Amino acid sequence: EVQVEESGGGSVEAGGSLRLSCTASGFTVETGDMGWYRQTPGSDCELVSGIDKDGRTMSAASVKGRFTLSQDNAKNTVYLQMNSLKPEDTAVYYCAAEAFHGVIPSSERRPCRDPFSYWGQGTQVTVSS
Repeated sequence: EVQVEESGGGSVEAGGSLRLSCTASGFTVETGDMGWYRQTPGSDCELVSGIDKDGRTMSAASVKGRFTLSQDNAKNTVYLQMNSLKPEDTAVYYCAAEAFHGVIPSSERRPCRDPFSYWGQGTQVTVSS
């Protein structure tokens, strides 16, 4: 059984930083693709950053230069370092394993926690102005 668990969310002021972690079990992050998504109320999940099995990464235009995805294969964990946070980054952040099925998109919106990937429960990030 594949399980994905996020951690590291919280509340920060604008300009601050947070690091989200996503640990998978039953799935090897080194040989699969992983994505970080976020959801604001009333919206689908927006792909924020992702990495495929070959190490290619993508970031949404809205976070490019501020968010960095990294991977620790020994810990089977991916991270999302979020710097220069803005109030518009406030959202529930989800991690998904087997997110792209081999083809990393340049952008994506999809229903959160759909049955085509393995999703965590989400972690809230709140950025105050």
